Amino acid sequence: MFVYEKKLQYPVRIQNPNPALAKIIISQYGGPDGELGASMRYLSQRYSMPYPELKALLTDIGTEELGHLEMVAAVVHQLTRRMSDEEILRSGLDTYFVDHTAGVYPTAASGFPWSASSMQVKGDVLADLNEDLAAEQKARVTYDNILRLSDDADVNNVMRYLREREIVHYQRFGEALRLAMDKMDQKNLYAVNPSFDR
Repeated sequence: MFVYEKKLQYPVRIQNPNPALAKIIISQYGGPDGELGASMRYLSQRYSMPYPELKALLTDIGTEELGHLEMVAAVVHQLTRRMSDEEILRSGLDTYFVDHTAGVYPTAASGFPWSASSMQVKGDVLADLNEDLAAEQKARVTYDNILRLSDDADVNNVMRYLREREIVHYQRFGEALRLAMDKMDQKNLYAVNPSFDR
């Protein structure tokens, strides 16, 4: 199903290593609102989505999130290349370094490793699409927070690109929710079914 194109969706060319900055950006790799969770959420939700056009949307966005995961990993890798022992200690990356050296490991900036418990797949159209809207908004806020803390133009260009994609995904999921509600209304499903009001 997937075809891998051997280039990033947006170029990542970080000139100055900065392990302290990598320590916060890693959250968008494996944090609670990061790209790993997003890709797994959407690619899992698609199976129970009853509407083909929305199943396609989940597949498209889930696949794009895998590309974003790769971009964040490239940023973290480039920020942590050629670190001296002193830089590792000074940046506070020492505990991460002990466990993972300079490997890119899915974890939150707070140190908690990625877990599927940070995402939701309910199998319910409204629950899943509302989860997706919230997830995209939370990811956008995380990129905002990173941009507030970063003064590296090379990093910020990538973060701004990824932030913009979160906004686009939020808009697409908003459209998807409206479409799903219209389809559910046509079939008089539980969203408008008076027998569920008791």
